[in-house]
Amino acid sequence: MPDTGWNSVTVPGAVSAWVALSERFGKLPFADLFEPAIRYASDGYMVSPVIARLWAKQVPGLKEVPGFAEHFMPRGRAPEAGERFTAPAHARTLKRIAETRGEAFYRGELAERMAAHARTHGGAMTVADLAAHAADWVEPLAQDYRGYTLHEIPPNGQGIAAQIALGILEGFDMSALPVDSADSLHLQIEAMKLALADVYEYVSDADTMRVKNAELLDREYLRSRARLIDMRKAKTPLHGVPGRGGTVYLTAADASGMMVSYIQSNYAGFGSGIVVDGISMQNRGYGFVLRPDHANAVAPRKRPFHTIIPAFVTQSGQPVMSFGVMGGSMQAQGHSQVMIRFADYRQNPQAASDAPRWRIEQGLTVNVEQGISAGVLDELRRRGHNLVQAERMSTDFGRAQLICRMADGYLGASERRTDGQAVGF
Repeated sequence: MPDTGWNSVTVPGAVSAWVALSERFGKLPFADLFEPAIRYASDGYMVSPVIARLWAKQVPGLKEVPGFAEHFMPRGRAPEAGERFTAPAHARTLKRIAETRGEAFYRGELAERMAAHARTHGGAMTVADLAAHAADWVEPLAQDYRGYTLHEIPPNGQGIAAQIALGILEGFDMSALPVDSADSLHLQIEAMKLALADVYEYVSDADTMRVKNAELLDREYLRSRARLIDMRKAKTPLHGVPGRGGTVYLTAADASGMMVSYIQSNYAGFGSGIVVDGISMQNRGYGFVLRPDHANAVAPRKRPFHTIIPAFVTQSGQPVMSFGVMGGSMQAQGHSQVMIRFADYRQNPQAASDAPRWRIEQGLTVNVEQGISAGVLDELRRRGHNLVQAERMSTDFGRAQLICRMADGYLGASERRTDGQAVGF
């Protein structure tokens, strides 16, 4: 699948999600929610160092995509740290969305402009496609782990990968293994590889899944997958056969006890690079595959494999923590690592967020942040892991935000790997 241009764009769902959330849980008038964003777009804001660096990395690949340079290269280049960036077209678009409760985006003038831009530049999206879109309310998948329950959005998202990995690890006494030891990390990595092998084979739009979510999370199936782990040797696993019967994450909590775990994303940084009237189009279509016999093969009226996954933790039915870890394929891996540190090693959310992470690439290759001892790395290499060490606190290892509910308040945590903060007021 292409990763830029109109053929990487799917019908955007973020605006419909804003409307649906506001209608069901909102406490303020819909238009009021847009006032800060419109102000930042029209008046501008000072670009931070992290965003300036990531912005500049995107320019070479996107500067020729229709609309990108006009909107995101106002001086013929990416803004530098400390420069003010304004987006007047984006401000106008947000105002129309606010005034029409999203109708202009899916059935009005904004929809017509997006469809016209697609038609001019060889895209497939039409006004009818936009008008046919509807947001779905779904029941989250729940997976028990060490007395807690991890909730994830079901496929077409990848959240089930974190639940599969934790289900595999449920049969191992992780707390008996020292944190960041070779045995602990080896188990986590091997469990996640098994989970991802299944996810990349089976996860697709819910209507085209060939196995059920319950089959992938079946305890006996997960035990059978756990038996494939060799403590002495790293493996490149195949998917199993279950029995048949760029991204912004935020979490918020209020005085009433309501907690929200929320994520939305353009996917690869600026997404497709296409910009229409200040609307930066995502490239979620890149999540499809072109293998005709695959469950996730590209097709009309179909959602692609998604990486964005907000998470929520409960205990005995009561809320414990809302959290997410931005970062493409790192998200499910980050969820499992945060949960293991929280549930097995009793680390508080900030400690679990700041700890060194690993990220599976392909085959036996695993990227590892600095902070894990040389002896542990040597032992993992001896077991067959192809380790690539990266600098500490790199954005490549995810960007977490967390709120933990305490007996008498909340504990907020925010990544040091990127811009973000925990705020109470």
